[in-house]
Amino acid sequence: MRNKKVIVILVLLLAVFALSTYAETKKLKSIGQYTLVRIRGKVPTQEVMKTLVDRYAADIKYGFDMAGAGDLYLPFMDQLKSASFEEKSLPVGDKLYWMLFRSHGKVKIVQDIEWAGKAPLDVFAFTIKKDYKAYEFVMPRPCGNISLRSITDLELPPAVCNLAVSPAKVNLKDPVTVDMSGTQLAKSMEVDVFGPDGAKLATHAFTPESARKQSSFDKPGVYTFKGRAINAQGKVSSNLCEAKVVVNAPPTCALTTSCLPCKNMVGRPITIDASGSADPDGQVAKADFAITDTAGNAVDKFMDGDAPFVWEKIFDEPGTYAITVVVTDDFGAVSEPCRVVLEVTQKRSFFSVEGGPFFARGSHGPYVYGQVDWLYWITPDKVDFTLAGGGAIALKGDPWKSMVLADATINYHAGPVYFGGGVGFTTSVKEGRDADFELVGRLGFDLFKTPENMGGLIFQLRWPVGSGRSFADNHKFGLGFRFLF
Repeated sequence: MRNKKVIVILVLLLAVFALSTYAETKKLKSIGQYTLVRIRGKVPTQEVMKTLVDRYAADIKYGFDMAGAGDLYLPFMDQLKSASFEEKSLPVGDKLYWMLFRSHGKVKIVQDIEWAGKAPLDVFAFTIKKDYKAYEFVMPRPCGNISLRSITDLELPPAVCNLAVSPAKVNLKDPVTVDMSGTQLAKSMEVDVFGPDGAKLATHAFTPESARKQSSFDKPGVYTFKGRAINAQGKVSSNLCEAKVVVNAPPTCALTTSCLPCKNMVGRPITIDASGSADPDGQVAKADFAITDTAGNAVDKFMDGDAPFVWEKIFDEPGTYAITVVVTDDFGAVSEPCRVVLEVTQKRSFFSVEGGPFFARGSHGPYVYGQVDWLYWITPDKVDFTLAGGGAIALKGDPWKSMVLADATINYHAGPVYFGGGVGFTTSVKEGRDADFELVGRLGFDLFKTPENMGGLIFQLRWPVGSGRSFADNHKFGLGFRFLF
């Protein structure tokens, strides 16, 4: 057991020693014993060295792969053909990343080398460029062993900024896409956003992998985007990289009505006017009107796509209505709603004239009567109260006399038909007869009816009350035409 522990400790010590030895820089004191390529005769020229490299291409590729520089092999072989060799002398103590050599016929590599000879080492030096790095290779002139001496970062070309903003015009709070995906040679990108007043609002950061972002704006105007791209060495692009977007201003609505309140306007046109609406950076394209009742129920709506955006509306029923309008501009932006509350009342009071043949008492003495009426709707279109006054001209002589008529009735309307009753008064119809107080009945039929006027046939029957006033001997009736206005 104790022997096993000793063995393990010895193995670990040997491993540590081997690693430390491997990590140390190798001292190269002489050159020419383990040549990568076979050189005969005197020290070769540049042309000879290039030819030898081409001849031993397979071995060189193998060596590059062992050095972990396989990606440099093709650029090395390609650029070497036109490379200009520089004759240099490496001072004692100069270091190399690695060197390819041949031992017992096999290509090998030694890394982290320091020239430790007694005199400077004469070499051919040339540079291979790849991915903006310069790789300096040297080949000791006596042997041609390919060695990597230095790696230098080249100055990167400036990034080329490309900025696109779409769409070019938007409405408030609509998304705006800022796109920098067309930028070239950049490690990072930035965009400054300036408001309509020129004040800087924000700075957005981008990368080639995440080159798009969206923004939105809650105020109208022209917004400016100024971009820049930064390459891997921190150099900022110099080309103009700017874009603008216009945020459309919404229209403003204006709403008026031809009456407020609208007394006696049921059935008559009321002008709802949105012509005062305006758009600060375009034109109003349409107006949408809506009418609701006090419960919020939709009553009517109308869209006007042509200026001056006026709606002539007829209300068939009295009530309180809310009128709302929103206007839309030529870019689709919608205004805040305008609202007017409108009370529409129905005409309740009418005057009328009526007239026609009239007959009195059992003998049916012929008359022509005419009356002027005042009608008031107790319940619109259902129940009215009517006061009427006028006279009847007798068409026969004695004993018949012309008379004065007056009555007050309440009438019920059922569509075009109405009927009712009340009380009346009639002066004496003949010599020796007193005036009559009467019960009056009416029956009518409307031939036409609008909120403004009505007209139709009317029949009235008058029955005197009191002792000695029999219906058969004392009734009166007339049939006429009545026109209300």
